[in-house]
Amino acid sequence: MMYWSDYDPSGWGWVVMTVGMLVFWGLLVTLAVVLVRGLNRPSDQGHGLRPTPEQLLAERFARGEIDEDEYRRRLATLTGADRTARVP
Repeated sequence: MMYWSDYDPSGWGWVVMTVGMLVFWGLLVTLAVVLVRGLNRPSDQGHGLRPTPEQLLAERFARGEIDEDEYRRRLATLTGADRTARVP
C-alpha cells in the first residue's frame, strides 16, 4: 500500500514554492517602491495643474521682466478687453 505524505514535497512542489516566494517578494518590493515614490512626490507636480496665462503674466510682472504698461496691455489681450474697444 502506498502512503502519500504532505510533508515531503516532490520536485514540482519545490519549484512551485520557489516561484511563489519570488512572486510574493517581488510584489512586496514593488509595493514598497510605489509607496515611497508616491509619498515623496511633490504635491504640485504630477496632477496636470498648469498655471494659466494670466498667472504666468503676473509672475513675469512680479519678477520685473515687464513693466506695468506692458502687463496691462498683455492682460487686456489675454482677456479680450482690447477687442471690445476696437469694435465699431
